[in-house]
Amino acid sequence: MGSSNNSSNDAPPAVQDAPAHELTLLLKAWTSGDDHALERLAPLVYGQLRRRAHDYMRRARSAQTLQTTAVVNEVWLRLAGAHSLNFNDRVHFFAVCAQLMRRILVDAARARGAQKRGGGALRITLDEVAIMSVQKDEDLIAMDDALTRFAAIDPRRARMIELRFFGGLSVDETAQALKISVQSVYRDWQLARAWLLQDLKR
Repeated sequence: MGSSNNSSNDAPPAVQDAPAHELTLLLKAWTSGDDHALERLAPLVYGQLRRRAHDYMRRARSAQTLQTTAVVNEVWLRLAGAHSLNFNDRVHFFAVCAQLMRRILVDAARARGAQKRGGGALRITLDEVAIMSVQKDEDLIAMDDALTRFAAIDPRRARMIELRFFGGLSVDETAQALKISVQSVYRDWQLARAWLLQDLKR
């Protein structure tokens, strides 16, 4: 079954977001060793994680055969199994989730044997509002490789792409996560977009 079908059938239900301060308190309690906080946190963030993953999977279309729920479950398992995380707030939590989601999606693409790239034009779209699409596994792997190269020379702007592309963070959330202004996010996006497009063309 193609991922476009999976994404539509696996669409998350509407969930009312919990107050940011409540999530922050639970995150701090969890990282301090309170297992009960983790139990209370799960239903509050699971819906948000599913929405963010669903948005990515919908854009990715044929690039992924994983379902939204499977991706989010894997993110949650990795979070629950980590013992050294320390979240500052809600945005920091979703920023960490963006990193995990990137690794899960790219590892899945590599596992499907998508090792050969360059046999055709990459079909990656980077527009002004960070709505990026990848059409096949090779594109996702190429994007990941490009981001890794970019991070070596410009860590902040590479992180910004990761937060918005994989994590679905808004401009405001990205600015908060990186501790920069909203204007800086827009400016950095232009520079990062130009670099990535040039790198991907090679």
